[in-house]
Amino acid sequence: MTTIDAPAEFIEATLDLPIRYIDRSRAYYLSLGYDNPFRWPHNTDAPFARMAKPAREARIALISTAAPYQPDKGDQGAWAAYNADAKFTRVYSMPIDPAPDVRISHIGYDRKHTSAEDINTYFPLARMKEAAAAGRIGHLNERFFAVPTLRSQRLTIERDAPEIEALCREDRIDAALLVAT
Repeated sequence: MTTIDAPAEFIEATLDLPIRYIDRSRAYYLSLGYDNPFRWPHNTDAPFARMAKPAREARIALISTAAPYQPDKGDQGAWAAYNADAKFTRVYSMPIDPAPDVRISHIGYDRKHTSAEDINTYFPLARMKEAAAAGRIGHLNERFFAVPTLRSQRLTIERDAPEIEALCREDRIDAALLVAT
């Protein structure tokens, strides 16, 4: 038998790896009793198209998975543990002014290796406003849209995506930045 003489720092670093979300999702679905592991969607016929006008002339929307802060729903701060009570289940929209208080405590992410301290990592509204002011994007839409993270491909495809599309059409959106957390 061969042994490897490795420094303690190397051993500690290899034990402290980020979470593998695909493996975690598959294991989660199997633990719920489903006969097959979670299958990630593949949209080979997604209707992506070249923008009809340059970004500096376009009306741009922000689409997020962040939830509005709800003080009665427990800790939703930057280092909060996963908080299912803070989830939302329907598409919503809110004005971008004043800047909304949105959080991601309802999302399952690797809280050991990252935090929600910098809102621009999951809700880059301030950066988008800067881009609009600098002329890099044309017009930032007056409201943002949010889509829930329900782990249901069927609901996302049949209900939520059409609702987001309708909101974008209603506001005459040329392009959207989807920031999924």
